Amino acid sequence: MPNSVKSSLVRLQDELKKCGADVRWVNPDNIHLTLKFLGNIKEGLVEKILDAMKKVCGNYNSFNLEIKGIGAFPGSKSPRVLWLGIENNSTLKALQTDIDGEIAGLGFEREEREFRAHLTLGRFRSSIGKEKLFNAVELHKKDSFGTISVSSASLMRSDLNPGGARHTRISDAPLK
Repeated sequence: MPNSVKSSLVRLQDELKKCGADVRWVNPDNIHLTLKFLGNIKEGLVEKILDAMKKVCGNYNSFNLEIKGIGAFPGSKSPRVLWLGIENNSTLKALQTDIDGEIAGLGFEREEREFRAHLTLGRFRSSIGKEKLFNAVELHKKDSFGTISVSSASLMRSDLNPGGARHTRISDAPLK
């Protein structure tokens, strides 16, 4: 993620933290876009997953994504996740669909829910302070937070810690 985008996200998080909502904020270094969550995988599958990713990614040219908008899953009444949106991008959707399909050949279930590209900013621990937070969120609903150039997809490892997940890049699958 470019430093300019990361700086925008840090400024936004800092502003929203002042609302005092009971949110566990994602460390800006850990903010990422998930194309396919695999869960726990056997060590022997790592190379096969990477091969599948490289096969798919080799069919796509690099592209740009605009980070735009902010909201919550499943909604503001009982939010669990505060997210930043990714401007509708047909290349990203096609890439995600193709990776999902190729990985399915390795025994991973296809995703049944519609893919909704987003970056997780924070996770709600309770509803404390959510009204004040959503008043602040409303001010940024249509803001653009910058553009990311996508030239690869990464296979990541997530280790859960009390302070949140820690992500480590295993390898990249470059786009053409």
